[in-house]
Amino acid sequence: MSETLSRARTATAPPGTPGAPPRERADRPAPTGSGAAPAESARQGHRPRRLGPGRAVPFGRLIGPVLLVAVWWLSSALGYLDPRILSGPGTVLATASDLVSTGRLQDNALVSLQRAALGLLFGVLAGVLLAVVAGLSRSGEYLVDGPLQIKRAIPSLALLPLLILWLGIGEQMKVTVIALGVAVNVYINTYAALTGIDGRHVQLAESLRLGRWTFLRKVVAPGALPGFFVGLRLGVTSAFLGLIVVEQVNATSGIGYMMFQAQQYAQSDVIIVGLVAYGIFGYASDALVRIIERRALSWRHTLAR
Repeated sequence: MSETLSRARTATAPPGTPGAPPRERADRPAPTGSGAAPAESARQGHRPRRLGPGRAVPFGRLIGPVLLVAVWWLSSALGYLDPRILSGPGTVLATASDLVSTGRLQDNALVSLQRAALGLLFGVLAGVLLAVVAGLSRSGEYLVDGPLQIKRAIPSLALLPLLILWLGIGEQMKVTVIALGVAVNVYINTYAALTGIDGRHVQLAESLRLGRWTFLRKVVAPGALPGFFVGLRLGVTSAFLGLIVVEQVNATSGIGYMMFQAQQYAQSDVIIVGLVAYGIFGYASDALVRIIERRALSWRHTLAR
């Protein structure tokens, strides 16, 4: 009986008196600060929220084009599209098969690809050279950047009458028009990347007494490559845009010429075949540039990776 009374007094005694029970952990204040919430979330098994675009899906870039073709096919099958204005995918496939069997599509495609490749090559070389001259030399910037900025405001197609007057209507004029559009895109982006290199990197190279070639290879090239690839992708697009126009100016071959001839006879299926061919060439070229860019810039860790 005496033991029971002693335990009761001990349990009801206020904290701090002799024989009182120790305080419970619940009486302690909860921890505060930035580390409390993540620690609690980690104990509960919660993962931090992802803010990036997510994981890449293999061949995910084909989803958009496939959906576009599916909508086109469905609209044609349901009769929403007038075949005299826009032929259905079945008719276009049949026409493409006929053009391939006769060799007409391959011959015109090879001519178009040759023109685009030559214009792209000359345009990239000219754009990079001008960007290096303007980006690494103050006098070069004064001489080159102004005319190139003026040229950027003037579309290459607006120069077409003057180029025809100077160069005629042959292949030289067509390649020149394509090269002008490519060179401006490559120059603008490469020049912006060169002038955007951190000045502290240049000061460090000077303090280390790096030579000109080592400076270009270790500092300039890595700093300019991201902008160059942006300009190259835009240049590829510009090459095919210029190709479409120049092949409809007194041309005797090429996909643009084939489309122009089809327009005279209201053959919308042939025109769509030409457009699809241009689209495939442009998409494949852009994908190739992306692959090269990913490998050349493998040292970067960006959201696209």
